[in-house]
Amino acid sequence: MLLLSLLVVGFLGCFQIQVSILTVLLRRLVCKKNSYLLDGVLTQDWFTIDFNFKDLKNVFLIRGMLSRSDAFDGNNYAISTVQDIATQLKPKSFWLNVQHEAFYAQHNLSISSFLLSAPKTVTIHYLSSPEVNFFRNIGSRLGRKGPKFVFRFLEKDDVEVSTNQTYGSLAGNLTFIKTFASGILVPKSYIWPVESQYLLPHTSVVQDAHKAGLEVYASGFANDFDIAYNYSFDPLAEYLSFIDNGDFSVDGVLSDFPLTASSAVDCFSNLGTNASTQVDFLIISKNGASGDYPGCTDLAYSKAIKDGADVIDCSLQMSSDGIPFCLSSIDLGKSTNVVQSPFRNRSATVPELNSLSGIYSFSLTWSEIQTLRPAIENPYNKDFNLFRNPRERSSGKLVSLSDFLNLAKNSSSLVGVLISVENATYLREKQGLDAVKAALDSLMEAGYSNRTTTTRVMIQSTNSSVLVDFKKHSQYETVYKVEESIRDILDSAIEDIKKFADAIVVGKKSVFPTSASFITRQTNLVARLQKVQLPVYVELFQNEFVSQPWDFFSDATVEINSHVTGAGISGTITEFPLTAARYKKNSCLNRKDLPPYMTPVQPAGLLTIVSPTSLPPAEAPNPVFTDADVTEPPLPPVTARAPTTTPGPQTTDGKSPNGQTRVAVSLLLAAFATVIASLLLM
Repeated sequence: MLLLSLLVVGFLGCFQIQVSILTVLLRRLVCKKNSYLLDGVLTQDWFTIDFNFKDLKNVFLIRGMLSRSDAFDGNNYAISTVQDIATQLKPKSFWLNVQHEAFYAQHNLSISSFLLSAPKTVTIHYLSSPEVNFFRNIGSRLGRKGPKFVFRFLEKDDVEVSTNQTYGSLAGNLTFIKTFASGILVPKSYIWPVESQYLLPHTSVVQDAHKAGLEVYASGFANDFDIAYNYSFDPLAEYLSFIDNGDFSVDGVLSDFPLTASSAVDCFSNLGTNASTQVDFLIISKNGASGDYPGCTDLAYSKAIKDGADVIDCSLQMSSDGIPFCLSSIDLGKSTNVVQSPFRNRSATVPELNSLSGIYSFSLTWSEIQTLRPAIENPYNKDFNLFRNPRERSSGKLVSLSDFLNLAKNSSSLVGVLISVENATYLREKQGLDAVKAALDSLMEAGYSNRTTTTRVMIQSTNSSVLVDFKKHSQYETVYKVEESIRDILDSAIEDIKKFADAIVVGKKSVFPTSASFITRQTNLVARLQKVQLPVYVELFQNEFVSQPWDFFSDATVEINSHVTGAGISGTITEFPLTAARYKKNSCLNRKDLPPYMTPVQPAGLLTIVSPTSLPPAEAPNPVFTDADVTEPPLPPVTARAPTTTPGPQTTDGKSPNGQTRVAVSLLLAAFATVIASLLLM
């Protein structure tokens, strides 16, 4: 359905515009702002009544929200007439919104006259307005075969001009609305009120309207708004709460992003808990459901399991007393309150890990770490002021690797677990801690030995040396993570990787490279790796709209669809497992012909319509991954750690850490080092 907002001189495509032209760019027009009494308020602005349509041909449309891309502002999109839209787009259903009819009448301009003549050239199916008298005056004149009348509610404290009542008051008298309208259009807050950006219990306005014989349409939907925290930044989840919540369903929605609304209605509503899987790919959590709770906590892992993750992950860290536990970073300051704790004096500079000082996991014992409060990570708070679930920002408790494995073992829905091991060389050489042995021992103690469990165990690392070491001592699956964004990989590098890895992880930009947040192309990296039986898992999927290129229309589901159905990836690594799990049950995917809102995006498609002056600059291509990037010396033996009175690191030299700079070595040197290391460990 196409909804337009009517001006006496014209109207604007799929956008809502008022009497004042606040969203258009005035070009070649020298004019002054005028002041008019609008709905009882003296308003100074540019008004349509001060221009004829010939004047407005020199006015071009631009974005209505500054948070959206300005790359299309230079395309000289003109204001169109109702007839232009009807004949050029030929919408199946045409909704016309009439705003400020009383204001126009005061200036001897008649919207009613236009509407009475419009049916001769345009079929209008729905007609909405926030003015009671407008419907009273035009109702009988349009006849029974005319459009459906939909009374539009503004904000509850706003006053309706003809009755002098607030819209909130009118919402309590729906039988009165029924005397002149067949439906209502209400802001979504009328249905799901929000307080401190959290949902309150839904109202009865939908049920009340249906009892009165009125259809209900909800407005105010946009994927790039800061929606209620309950939706975890997922616009699809918001739509479903209005159409598939078990209590009521609205009859339609008014959205800036009709693609998302259409897929919600057609592909994801009324699926039920037992809906079958329509597409097969692996859903791997990133520190559990870390978009909703502090990462690597019991709550984050429990929610990831509940939300449908196939594999939950543990980013393994080591305490000073050798206890392996799960945390997103070796630096405790990134995801706990350690800098506000009594341990803040344990800060140290470790150039192998970071040029800045930090409080590292190996500086505290496990019992000390357990006293810390976890902290939810907010990757987009500084640049975009987006915060994740503030009510739960410190909820949950940190878990040891043993706790993590037992939690996973007690789940009947999980396919497996993934343990990520980084900084193994530094921990062995400088701290006397063996992360590989700690992981293997914990797996054995928890009953994950190679012969006693069917649960998949995946070991991930950016270091080939770590995965080679695991291969020597176990038959667990190994996953090689490529940190860099790459455009391709050499055949020789693939052959090297296959010697120690069963799968590979790459970043999203290695699949869909971007420039200025526009997709520039699709690489063939996934196809090349899968051709040699290397599954490809891609990270990092997040729900926040600012994490996605413009091409995905600020919709995490569109992004997943383009990677899974479009690029054919083997799995997603995500901080929001629920979004990916719901996509698996997408009922549109079992159709022979996919609807347009479930078709993968065309790579670089948006760039073809960006105005030439706004095209992003050409960027240097991502590098090609070579065998020199893969090859590393074997892990060193564990160095005995000198006892200290206070656990914690000393400032060390600037030797490159394990996993930060790869060193290519000759086969002879590698073999010699392996023999020496084996003798030392015997």
